[in-house]
Amino acid sequence: MRDGLRGLTTRGRSFLAAAVAAAVSAAILGEKDLLRVAVLLAVLPLLAAAYVGRSRYKLACSRSLEPHRVPVGANSRVVLRLQNLSRLPTGTLLLEDRLPYALGSRPRVVLERLGAHQASSVAYTVRADVRGRYDVGPLVVRLTDPFGLCELTRAFPSTDHLTVIPQVTPLPPVRLPGEYAGSGDSRARSVAVHGEDDAATREYRMGDDLRRVHWKSTARTGELMVRREEQPWESRATVVLDTRAYGHRGDGPTASFEWTVSAAASIAVHLRQSGYKLRLVTGNGADVDATEGGGEGLLLDHLAEVRLDPRGEITTLVQRVRQRADGGLIIGLFGSLGTAEAELLAGLRGNGATCVGFLLDSSTWLNLPERARAEADHAHGAAALALLQNGWRVIGVEHGARLPALWPQAGRGSQGFALRAALAETVAGGVK
Repeated sequence: MRDGLRGLTTRGRSFLAAAVAAAVSAAILGEKDLLRVAVLLAVLPLLAAAYVGRSRYKLACSRSLEPHRVPVGANSRVVLRLQNLSRLPTGTLLLEDRLPYALGSRPRVVLERLGAHQASSVAYTVRADVRGRYDVGPLVVRLTDPFGLCELTRAFPSTDHLTVIPQVTPLPPVRLPGEYAGSGDSRARSVAVHGEDDAATREYRMGDDLRRVHWKSTARTGELMVRREEQPWESRATVVLDTRAYGHRGDGPTASFEWTVSAAASIAVHLRQSGYKLRLVTGNGADVDATEGGGEGLLLDHLAEVRLDPRGEITTLVQRVRQRADGGLIIGLFGSLGTAEAELLAGLRGNGATCVGFLLDSSTWLNLPERARAEADHAHGAAALALLQNGWRVIGVEHGARLPALWPQAGRGSQGFALRAALAETVAGGVK
Protein backbone atom coordinates (compact mmCIF):
# COMPACT_ATOMS: atom_id res chain seq x y z
CA MET A 1 0.00 0.00 0.00
CA ARG A 2 2.84 2.38 0.84
CA ASP A 3 4.44 1.78 -2.56
CA GLY A 4 1.08 2.42 -4.19
CA LEU A 5 0.70 5.79 -2.45
CA ARG A 6 4.18 6.79 -3.63
CA GLY A 7 3.14 5.92 -7.17
CA LEU A 8 0.10 8.22 -7.30
CA THR A 9 -0.04 10.14 -10.57
CA THR A 10 -0.88 13.83 -10.90
CA ARG A 11 -4.49 12.82 -11.41
CA GLY A 12 -4.49 10.72 -8.24
CA ARG A 13 -2.91 13.47 -6.17
CA SER A 14 -5.47 15.93 -7.55
CA PHE A 15 -8.27 13.65 -6.37
CA LEU A 16 -6.79 13.59 -2.87
CA ALA A 17 -6.38 17.38 -2.86
CA ALA A 18 -9.99 17.77 -3.99
CA ALA A 19 -11.09 15.38 -1.23
CA VAL A 20 -9.29 17.44 1.41
CA ALA A 21 -10.79 20.67 0.06
CA ALA A 22 -14.28 19.14 0.01
CA ALA A 23 -13.88 17.84 3.57
CA VAL A 24 -12.76 21.24 4.85
CA SER A 25 -15.64 22.94 3.04
CA ALA A 26 -18.10 20.40 4.48
CA ALA A 27 -16.83 21.09 7.99
CA ILE A 28 -17.10 24.86 7.54
CA LEU A 29 -20.48 24.84 5.82
CA GLY A 30 -21.90 21.89 7.71
CA GLU A 31 -22.89 20.07 4.48
CA LYS A 32 -22.98 16.31 4.96
CA ASP A 33 -23.44 15.67 1.25
CA LEU A 34 -20.21 17.51 0.52
CA LEU A 35 -18.51 15.27 3.07
CA ARG A 36 -19.75 12.20 1.19
CA VAL A 37 -18.22 13.64 -1.99
CA ALA A 38 -14.94 14.14 -0.12
CA VAL A 39 -14.95 10.52 1.04
CA LEU A 40 -15.63 9.31 -2.51
CA LEU A 41 -12.81 11.45 -3.92
CA ALA A 42 -10.38 10.08 -1.32
CA VAL A 43 -11.42 6.45 -1.65
CA LEU A 44 -10.85 6.28 -5.42
CA PRO A 45 -7.05 6.98 -5.43
CA LEU A 46 -6.59 4.88 -2.29
CA LEU A 47 -8.29 1.91 -3.94
CA ALA A 48 -6.23 2.48 -7.08
CA ALA A 49 -3.01 2.53 -5.01
CA ALA A 50 -3.99 -0.68 -3.23
CA TYR A 51 -4.90 -2.33 -6.54
CA VAL A 52 -1.70 -1.39 -8.32
CA GLY A 53 0.49 -2.15 -5.29
CA ARG A 54 -1.04 -5.63 -5.08
CA SER A 55 -0.37 -6.30 -8.76
CA ARG A 56 3.40 -6.53 -8.26
CA TYR A 57 3.08 -10.17 -7.21
CA LYS A 58 0.55 -11.10 -9.87
CA LEU A 59 2.59 -10.76 -13.04
CA ALA A 60 4.95 -13.32 -14.55
CA CYS A 61 7.41 -12.59 -17.33
CA SER A 62 9.58 -14.76 -19.57
CA ARG A 63 12.00 -13.80 -22.34
CA SER A 64 13.44 -15.77 -25.23
CA LEU A 65 16.11 -14.90 -27.79
CA GLU A 66 15.81 -16.27 -31.31
CA PRO A 67 18.67 -17.04 -31.76
CA HIS A 68 20.81 -16.44 -28.69
CA ARG A 69 24.05 -16.54 -30.76
CA VAL A 70 24.31 -14.34 -33.87
CA PRO A 71 27.19 -13.16 -36.08
CA VAL A 72 28.19 -9.51 -36.22
CA GLY A 73 25.66 -7.45 -38.15
CA ALA A 74 22.82 -9.99 -37.84
CA ASN A 75 19.51 -9.51 -36.03
CA SER A 76 18.14 -11.42 -33.08
CA ARG A 77 14.46 -11.48 -32.17
CA VAL A 78 13.56 -10.94 -28.52
CA VAL A 79 10.15 -12.26 -27.46
CA LEU A 80 8.63 -11.11 -24.16
CA ARG A 81 5.70 -13.02 -22.69
CA LEU A 82 3.77 -11.39 -19.87
CA GLN A 83 1.07 -13.23 -17.94
CA ASN A 84 -1.49 -11.93 -15.46
CA LEU A 85 -1.72 -14.45 -12.63
CA SER A 86 -4.54 -12.72 -10.73
CA ARG A 87 -8.29 -12.68 -11.20
CA LEU A 88 -8.32 -8.93 -11.67
CA PRO A 89 -7.56 -7.31 -15.03
CA THR A 90 -4.58 -5.01 -15.31
CA GLY A 91 -4.49 -1.56 -16.75
CA THR A 92 -2.33 -0.53 -19.67
CA LEU A 93 1.24 -1.74 -19.29
CA LEU A 94 4.34 0.03 -20.60
CA LEU A 95 7.21 -2.42 -21.10
CA GLU A 96 10.83 -1.30 -21.32
CA ASP A 97 13.68 -3.80 -21.71
CA ARG A 98 17.08 -2.54 -20.65
CA LEU A 99 19.80 -3.02 -23.26
CA PRO A 100 23.49 -2.14 -23.48
CA TYR A 101 24.39 0.72 -25.77
CA ALA A 102 25.88 -1.62 -28.40
CA LEU A 103 22.47 -3.20 -29.01
CA GLY A 104 20.68 0.07 -29.65
CA SER A 105 18.12 2.12 -27.77
CA ARG A 106 15.82 0.63 -25.16
CA PRO A 107 12.62 -0.72 -26.73
CA ARG A 108 9.34 0.53 -25.27
CA VAL A 109 6.17 -1.42 -25.94
CA VAL A 110 2.63 -0.60 -24.82
CA LEU A 111 0.57 -3.63 -23.85
CA GLU A 112 -3.17 -3.29 -23.46
CA ARG A 113 -4.90 -4.53 -20.34
CA LEU A 114 -4.58 -8.19 -19.50
CA GLY A 115 -7.64 -10.03 -18.34
CA ALA A 116 -7.72 -12.59 -15.56
CA HIS A 117 -5.05 -15.26 -16.14
CA GLN A 118 -4.49 -13.88 -19.62
CA ALA A 119 -1.07 -13.84 -21.31
CA SER A 120 0.27 -11.78 -24.16
CA SER A 121 3.53 -11.67 -26.09
CA VAL A 122 5.42 -8.82 -27.73
CA ALA A 123 8.60 -8.93 -29.77
CA TYR A 124 11.36 -6.63 -30.94
CA THR A 125 14.69 -7.06 -32.73
CA VAL A 126 18.23 -6.13 -31.72
CA ARG A 127 21.36 -5.83 -33.84
CA ALA A 128 25.00 -5.51 -32.83
CA ASP A 129 27.91 -4.47 -35.03
CA VAL A 130 30.45 -5.23 -32.32
CA ARG A 131 31.10 -8.77 -31.14
CA GLY A 132 30.75 -9.58 -27.45
CA ARG A 133 28.42 -11.04 -24.84
CA TYR A 134 25.59 -8.75 -23.88
CA ASP A 135 22.98 -8.81 -21.12
CA VAL A 136 19.39 -8.33 -22.27
CA GLY A 137 17.18 -7.10 -19.43
CA PRO A 138 15.98 -6.70 -16.81
CA LEU A 139 12.46 -5.86 -17.96
CA VAL A 140 10.83 -2.79 -16.43
CA VAL A 141 7.03 -2.67 -16.36
CA ARG A 142 4.99 0.40 -15.55
CA LEU A 143 1.63 -0.60 -14.02
CA THR A 144 -1.41 1.66 -13.96
CA ASP A 145 -4.97 1.30 -12.76
CA PRO A 146 -7.86 1.62 -15.23
CA PHE A 147 -8.44 5.27 -14.20
CA GLY A 148 -4.79 6.34 -14.40
CA LEU A 149 -4.70 7.42 -10.75
CA CYS A 150 -1.63 5.39 -9.78
CA GLU A 151 1.44 4.21 -11.64
CA LEU A 152 4.20 1.93 -10.33
CA THR A 153 7.41 0.71 -11.91
CA ARG A 154 8.35 -2.93 -11.41
CA ALA A 155 11.50 -4.66 -12.61
CA PHE A 156 11.84 -8.37 -13.27
CA PRO A 157 15.39 -9.29 -12.19
CA SER A 158 15.96 -12.03 -14.78
CA THR A 159 18.30 -11.31 -17.70
CA ASP A 160 19.28 -13.25 -20.80
CA HIS A 161 22.52 -13.24 -22.71
CA LEU A 162 23.06 -12.52 -26.38
CA THR A 163 26.39 -13.64 -27.83
CA VAL A 164 27.54 -11.76 -30.92
CA ILE A 165 30.17 -13.92 -32.59
CA PRO A 166 32.68 -12.92 -35.29
CA GLN A 167 31.62 -13.08 -38.91
CA VAL A 168 32.31 -16.56 -40.28
CA THR A 169 33.17 -16.59 -43.99
CA PRO A 170 32.90 -19.84 -46.02
CA LEU A 171 36.28 -20.93 -47.39
CA PRO A 172 37.00 -22.89 -50.57
CA PRO A 173 38.17 -26.51 -50.20
CA VAL A 174 41.97 -26.64 -50.26
CA ARG A 175 44.35 -29.56 -49.74
CA LEU A 176 46.45 -28.31 -46.85
CA PRO A 177 50.05 -29.23 -46.00
CA GLY A 178 50.30 -31.51 -42.99
CA GLU A 179 46.70 -32.71 -43.22
CA TYR A 180 47.88 -36.29 -42.65
CA ALA A 181 49.91 -35.32 -39.61
CA GLY A 182 48.16 -36.65 -36.56
CA SER A 183 47.54 -40.00 -34.88
CA GLY A 184 45.77 -43.25 -35.63
CA ASP A 185 46.09 -46.18 -38.03
CA SER A 186 43.98 -45.46 -41.06
CA ARG A 187 44.31 -48.01 -43.82
CA ALA A 188 45.59 -45.47 -46.34
CA ARG A 189 48.44 -44.50 -44.05
CA SER A 190 49.30 -48.09 -43.14
CA VAL A 191 49.50 -49.11 -46.76
CA ALA A 192 51.76 -46.17 -47.52
CA VAL A 193 54.11 -47.11 -44.69
CA HIS A 194 54.06 -50.92 -44.67
CA GLY A 195 52.70 -52.04 -48.03
CA GLU A 196 49.50 -53.84 -48.89
CA ASP A 197 50.39 -57.24 -47.42
CA ASP A 198 51.27 -56.14 -43.90
CA ALA A 199 49.49 -52.80 -43.80
CA ALA A 200 47.91 -53.41 -40.43
CA THR A 201 49.84 -56.09 -38.54
CA ARG A 202 51.62 -56.39 -35.22
CA GLU A 203 53.31 -59.08 -33.13
CA TYR A 204 51.16 -61.79 -31.62
CA ARG A 205 50.19 -61.26 -27.98
CA MET A 206 48.91 -63.83 -25.51
CA GLY A 207 45.14 -64.05 -25.85
CA ASP A 208 44.90 -62.85 -29.48
CA ASP A 209 42.45 -64.71 -31.68
CA LEU A 210 44.36 -67.13 -33.93
CA ARG A 211 41.93 -66.32 -36.73
CA ARG A 212 43.60 -62.90 -36.95
CA VAL A 213 47.04 -64.36 -37.73
CA HIS A 214 48.50 -62.83 -40.91
CA TRP A 215 50.45 -65.73 -42.43
CA LYS A 216 52.29 -63.80 -45.14
CA SER A 217 53.73 -61.38 -42.60
CA THR A 218 54.51 -64.28 -40.27
CA ALA A 219 56.45 -66.09 -43.00
CA ARG A 220 58.38 -62.96 -43.96
CA THR A 221 59.33 -61.86 -40.42
CA GLY A 222 59.76 -65.26 -38.82
CA GLU A 223 57.49 -64.21 -35.92
CA LEU A 224 53.82 -64.78 -35.41
CA MET A 225 51.99 -61.65 -36.67
CA VAL A 226 48.30 -60.76 -36.35
CA ARG A 227 46.12 -58.23 -38.11
CA ARG A 228 45.92 -55.02 -36.14
CA GLU A 229 42.57 -53.41 -35.51
CA GLU A 230 42.27 -50.11 -37.32
CA GLN A 231 42.05 -46.97 -35.23
CA PRO A 232 40.37 -43.88 -36.58
CA TRP A 233 42.77 -41.38 -38.10
CA GLU A 234 42.80 -37.96 -36.50
CA SER A 235 44.06 -34.96 -38.42
CA ARG A 236 45.03 -32.32 -35.90
CA ALA A 237 45.11 -28.57 -36.29
CA THR A 238 45.85 -25.70 -33.92
CA VAL A 239 44.66 -22.17 -34.66
CA VAL A 240 46.86 -19.57 -32.95
CA LEU A 241 45.52 -16.03 -32.48
CA ASP A 242 47.92 -13.19 -31.71
CA THR A 243 46.36 -10.72 -29.24
CA ARG A 244 49.29 -8.33 -28.71
CA ALA A 245 47.88 -4.81 -28.59
CA TYR A 246 50.98 -3.24 -30.18
CA GLY A 247 50.78 -5.65 -33.12
CA HIS A 248 47.45 -4.28 -34.39
CA ARG A 249 46.15 -0.95 -35.65
CA GLY A 250 42.79 0.68 -36.21
CA ASP A 251 39.68 1.03 -34.05
CA GLY A 252 36.25 -0.53 -33.89
CA PRO A 253 34.85 -3.17 -36.24
CA THR A 254 37.31 -2.26 -39.03
CA ALA A 255 40.48 -2.68 -36.93
CA SER A 256 43.15 -5.16 -37.97
CA PHE A 257 42.48 -7.21 -34.83
CA GLU A 258 38.86 -7.71 -35.87
CA TRP A 259 40.10 -9.06 -39.20
CA THR A 260 42.23 -11.67 -37.44
CA VAL A 261 39.41 -12.68 -35.07
CA SER A 262 36.99 -13.16 -37.97
CA ALA A 263 39.67 -15.07 -39.89
CA ALA A 264 40.34 -17.31 -36.88
CA ALA A 265 36.63 -18.11 -36.59
CA SER A 266 36.31 -18.83 -40.31
CA ILE A 267 39.40 -21.06 -40.43
CA ALA A 268 38.46 -22.93 -37.25
CA VAL A 269 34.93 -23.66 -38.45
CA HIS A 270 36.24 -24.71 -41.87
CA LEU A 271 38.82 -27.09 -40.41
CA ARG A 272 36.39 -28.60 -37.94
CA GLN A 273 33.85 -29.25 -40.67
CA SER A 274 36.66 -30.88 -42.66
CA GLY A 275 37.19 -33.43 -39.89
CA TYR A 276 40.13 -31.94 -38.02
CA LYS A 277 40.63 -32.36 -34.31
CA LEU A 278 40.81 -28.66 -33.53
CA ARG A 279 42.43 -26.56 -30.85
CA LEU A 280 42.30 -22.77 -30.44
CA VAL A 281 45.02 -20.91 -28.52
CA THR A 282 44.96 -17.14 -27.97
CA GLY A 283 47.57 -14.83 -26.55
CA ASN A 284 45.43 -13.87 -23.55
CA GLY A 285 45.11 -17.37 -22.14
CA ALA A 286 42.29 -19.17 -23.93
CA ASP A 287 42.97 -22.81 -24.85
CA VAL A 288 39.87 -24.41 -26.34
CA ASP A 289 39.38 -27.92 -27.68
CA ALA A 290 36.60 -28.02 -30.26
CA THR A 291 36.40 -31.81 -30.58
CA GLU A 292 33.22 -32.67 -28.71
CA GLY A 293 29.64 -31.97 -29.65
CA GLY A 294 28.94 -28.26 -29.34
CA GLY A 295 32.67 -27.54 -29.60
CA GLU A 296 32.12 -25.17 -32.49
CA GLY A 297 29.76 -23.04 -30.42
CA LEU A 298 32.22 -23.03 -27.50
CA LEU A 299 35.00 -21.90 -29.80
CA LEU A 300 32.92 -19.08 -31.30
CA ASP A 301 31.82 -17.98 -27.82
CA HIS A 302 35.47 -17.57 -26.82
CA LEU A 303 36.23 -15.60 -29.96
CA ALA A 304 33.21 -13.37 -29.28
CA GLU A 305 34.85 -12.14 -26.08
CA VAL A 306 38.55 -12.17 -26.94
CA ARG A 307 40.25 -8.81 -26.43
CA LEU A 308 43.63 -7.24 -27.11
CA ASP A 309 46.25 -7.79 -24.43
CA PRO A 310 48.39 -4.68 -23.80
CA ARG A 311 51.06 -6.85 -22.14
CA GLY A 312 50.96 -9.77 -24.56
CA GLU A 313 54.21 -11.22 -25.88
CA ILE A 314 55.10 -13.77 -28.55
CA THR A 315 57.14 -15.74 -26.02
CA THR A 316 54.05 -16.32 -23.88
CA LEU A 317 52.01 -17.35 -26.91
CA VAL A 318 54.64 -19.91 -27.99
CA GLN A 319 54.78 -21.37 -24.48
CA ARG A 320 51.01 -21.80 -24.36
CA VAL A 321 50.94 -23.61 -27.67
CA ARG A 322 53.80 -25.90 -26.68
CA GLN A 323 52.21 -26.88 -23.38
CA ARG A 324 50.43 -29.53 -25.43
CA ALA A 325 52.54 -30.43 -28.44
CA ASP A 326 49.83 -31.99 -30.60
CA GLY A 327 51.81 -31.66 -33.82
CA GLY A 328 49.78 -31.67 -37.01
CA LEU A 329 48.89 -28.39 -38.70
CA ILE A 330 49.42 -25.02 -36.99
CA ILE A 331 47.76 -21.95 -38.50
CA GLY A 332 48.80 -18.66 -36.94
CA LEU A 333 47.16 -15.28 -37.36
CA PHE A 334 49.66 -12.60 -36.38
CA GLY A 335 49.72 -8.84 -36.22
CA SER A 336 52.85 -6.94 -37.14
CA LEU A 337 55.97 -8.77 -35.99
CA GLY A 338 59.54 -7.76 -35.41
CA THR A 339 62.33 -9.95 -36.78
CA ALA A 340 63.21 -11.25 -33.31
CA GLU A 341 59.56 -12.11 -32.61
CA ALA A 342 59.29 -13.94 -35.93
CA GLU A 343 62.35 -16.02 -35.05
CA LEU A 344 60.78 -16.99 -31.72
CA LEU A 345 57.90 -18.61 -33.63
CA ALA A 346 60.34 -21.25 -34.88
CA GLY A 347 59.68 -22.94 -31.53
CA LEU A 348 56.26 -24.06 -32.78
CA ARG A 349 57.69 -26.30 -35.49
CA GLY A 350 58.51 -29.13 -33.13
CA ASN A 351 56.93 -32.60 -33.22
CA GLY A 352 56.64 -32.58 -37.00
CA ALA A 353 54.20 -29.67 -37.10
CA THR A 354 53.46 -27.89 -40.36
CA CYS A 355 53.11 -24.13 -39.82
CA VAL A 356 51.12 -21.70 -41.94
CA GLY A 357 51.12 -18.04 -40.91
CA PHE A 358 48.82 -15.20 -41.95
CA LEU A 359 51.03 -12.18 -41.30
CA LEU A 360 49.18 -8.87 -41.17
CA ASP A 361 50.84 -5.67 -42.23
CA SER A 362 48.75 -3.74 -39.71
CA SER A 363 50.37 -0.46 -40.77
CA THR A 364 48.20 -0.61 -43.92
CA TRP A 365 45.23 0.03 -41.63
CA LEU A 366 46.67 3.54 -41.16
CA ASN A 367 47.39 6.43 -43.49
CA LEU A 368 51.14 6.92 -43.23
CA PRO A 369 53.44 9.42 -44.97
CA GLU A 370 55.66 8.05 -47.71
CA ARG A 371 58.79 7.65 -45.59
CA ALA A 372 56.94 5.92 -42.74
CA ARG A 373 55.20 3.66 -45.26
CA ALA A 374 58.53 2.56 -46.73
CA GLU A 375 59.89 1.78 -43.27
CA ALA A 376 56.76 -0.20 -42.36
CA ASP A 377 56.93 -2.20 -45.60
CA HIS A 378 60.59 -2.99 -44.98
CA ALA A 379 59.87 -4.18 -41.41
CA HIS A 380 56.97 -6.34 -42.63
CA GLY A 381 59.14 -7.91 -45.34
CA ALA A 382 61.95 -8.64 -42.89
CA ALA A 383 59.52 -10.36 -40.46
CA ALA A 384 58.01 -12.44 -43.26
CA LEU A 385 61.46 -13.50 -44.43
CA ALA A 386 62.43 -14.51 -40.89
CA LEU A 387 59.32 -16.70 -40.68
CA LEU A 388 60.11 -18.29 -44.03
CA GLN A 389 63.67 -19.01 -43.01
CA ASN A 390 62.34 -20.79 -39.93
CA GLY A 391 60.13 -23.12 -41.95
CA TRP A 392 56.83 -21.24 -41.90
CA ARG A 393 54.59 -20.91 -44.93
CA VAL A 394 53.74 -17.18 -44.96
CA ILE A 395 50.69 -15.43 -46.40
CA GLY A 396 50.85 -11.63 -46.31
CA VAL A 397 47.67 -9.74 -45.41
CA GLU A 398 47.00 -6.08 -46.14
CA HIS A 399 44.02 -3.86 -45.42
CA GLY A 400 41.07 -4.81 -47.61
CA ALA A 401 42.24 -8.39 -48.20
CA ARG A 402 39.54 -11.08 -48.25
CA LEU A 403 40.23 -14.38 -46.53
CA PRO A 404 38.56 -16.63 -49.18
CA ALA A 405 40.93 -15.17 -51.79
CA LEU A 406 43.98 -15.73 -49.55
CA TRP A 407 43.03 -19.20 -48.33
CA PRO A 408 44.20 -21.16 -51.42
CA GLN A 409 47.74 -19.88 -50.78
CA ALA A 410 47.81 -22.03 -47.63
CA GLY A 411 47.87 -25.14 -49.82
CA ARG A 412 50.38 -24.13 -52.48
CA GLY A 413 53.59 -26.08 -52.14
CA SER A 414 55.76 -23.68 -54.10
CA GLN A 415 54.34 -20.54 -52.56
CA GLY A 416 56.95 -20.36 -49.82
CA PHE A 417 59.91 -20.46 -52.16
CA ALA A 418 58.53 -17.77 -54.48
CA LEU A 419 57.65 -15.51 -51.59
CA ARG A 420 61.05 -16.06 -50.02
CA ALA A 421 62.81 -14.88 -53.15
CA ALA A 422 60.55 -11.84 -53.51
CA LEU A 423 61.02 -10.84 -49.87
CA ALA A 424 64.76 -11.31 -50.11
CA GLU A 425 64.83 -8.80 -52.95
CA THR A 426 62.62 -6.41 -50.94
CA VAL A 427 64.84 -6.58 -47.88
CA ALA A 428 68.00 -6.25 -49.96
CA GLY A 429 66.57 -3.19 -51.68
CA GLY A 430 65.67 -1.67 -48.31
CA VAL A 431 69.21 -2.14 -47.03
CA LYS A 432 70.67 -0.30 -50.00
